[in-house]
Amino acid sequence: MTITSPQLGSSDAWNDARLLFALEEVVEKELNRHLKVAKDWMPHEYVPFTDGRNFPGLFDDGKAWEPEQSKVTEIGKIALVVNLLTEDNLPSYHHEIASLFGRNGAWGTWVHRWTAEEGRHGIVMRDYLLTSRAVDPDKLEQFRMVHMAEGFESDNRHSMLHSVAYVAFQELATRVSHRNTGHQSGDPVCDRMLARIATDENLHMIFYRNLLGAAFELAPDLTMQSVRDVVVDFRMPGHGMPGFERAAAQMAIGEIYNMRIHHDDVLQPVLRYLKVMEIGGLGPDGLKAQEELGLYMGGLDAEASKFDAKLAARKARMAARAAAAS
Repeated sequence: MTITSPQLGSSDAWNDARLLFALEEVVEKELNRHLKVAKDWMPHEYVPFTDGRNFPGLFDDGKAWEPEQSKVTEIGKIALVVNLLTEDNLPSYHHEIASLFGRNGAWGTWVHRWTAEEGRHGIVMRDYLLTSRAVDPDKLEQFRMVHMAEGFESDNRHSMLHSVAYVAFQELATRVSHRNTGHQSGDPVCDRMLARIATDENLHMIFYRNLLGAAFELAPDLTMQSVRDVVVDFRMPGHGMPGFERAAAQMAIGEIYNMRIHHDDVLQPVLRYLKVMEIGGLGPDGLKAQEELGLYMGGLDAEASKFDAKLAARKARMAARAAAAS
């Protein structure tokens, strides 16, 4: 798709209002495409409600939660809590994108549609966690209150282009995290549920990725700088939740989300699809950002290789201990 504009390529001519107006047609096109391929689904159909029991409190037959009541693996439980708490902050995410993209026209229609679809994810994950007794329900609610009370403020410098670039990568990161959590959960029911969520996240990624591609045609220098900034400073939206650093480290070791996955399965696919490192015709600022992006990706790949080696050594040690104990 070629976008023509009298300001094409002129970074000084663009501001958020002009970009929003110029991209409105692209948003409408991508919204229509999304509505054709997205499938509505019922969260309650993915939850094994017959496995559930009352908890103590208002019910005389309530049974207290105990860790061994669930078949979900330990790493699965950790990742499920992180993923759910991330989804729980949807009101803050909606406020962010609605403030930047607006609530009218194709932009507004997309913002509300995206919010409605994302809302299903928190519903089905919480119902599953409580029904399967995978986690302590009291602690889960306490974590939710703390996390949501802090709210969420993105690192996107409150620029429309930074926001588009961020969500293009973040939606794919969320998809990967959900999918890997399902694989590692040890429960086919959980795996099926998270696969359904991951499908939504992938469609959201495609919407934003295609929008980012259109932005490169309109304002290549500004878009390149935004992508550089987002990639270099990328953090998942759940970074402010209680115990996130420890949980993230465990998820990295558990191969749900780590540097290698971030590089290979999140950053590279988007950059490769948009041919970001091959874009020509950039001005000095765009060229500088493109070069810095390439250097960062090279450094991240090197760091990921070091992590891979440490993880392989850890697996070898654990295998040796298991063999000695048997």
